Amino acid sequence: MPATVLTARALLLDMDGTLVNSDAVVERCWRRWALRNGLDPEAALKVVHGRQGYATMAVLLPDRPMEQNHADNRVMLAEETADTAGVVPIGGADVFMEAIAALPHALVTSADRALAQVRMTAAGLRMPELQVTAESVGASKPDPEGFLKGAAGLGFEPADCIVFEDSEAGIAAGRAAGMRVVGVGPRAAALSPDAHVEDLTQIRVEAAADGSVLLHISAR
Repeated sequence: MPATVLTARALLLDMDGTLVNSDAVVERCWRRWALRNGLDPEAALKVVHGRQGYATMAVLLPDRPMEQNHADNRVMLAEETADTAGVVPIGGADVFMEAIAALPHALVTSADRALAQVRMTAAGLRMPELQVTAESVGASKPDPEGFLKGAAGLGFEPADCIVFEDSEAGIAAGRAAGMRVVGVGPRAAALSPDAHVEDLTQIRVEAAADGSVLLHISAR
């Protein structure tokens, strides 16, 4: 089967589940939080991916004051930043990141700056020069603010950008920003992204003569 080819001017990359597999840490920390708050950990894990922690807490405990969610989120971020056991790169992430090094791209993550640096370092991945982290936005994914800021920071229109995402909240944010989405991994498979890959080994990057980015996506 021939490869699918997508063309963009810039790439906007989620981190967790897209470049870095941090599921082990996320699940450890959120299981503890769920048990502390009398919630079913398995049910909680179904909604934690993609959002900032306070936003996940608001979904799970809708009647709780938001200031308590923000306080808990600070504790959660400290726990996650201190725990790197099992943090590894998504398949092909190292080659992919090197392939796009000279092309317009940005990290757009729900992690804060410290957590993003710790996880990218633990996974042995190069950190993009432009980073849109939790401190950069007023609203969490699925709000499109982060992706729109990433596009603006790179100097491109939303329609010129392709988002790489793994979660429901992240894919919804990319669509709301008016961008095409490449879904990465099992969580993305059922969410009808514009293209889907199991990991980043299925993508070959080519720089076109006009400066655009060609993504050759192979079937598996």
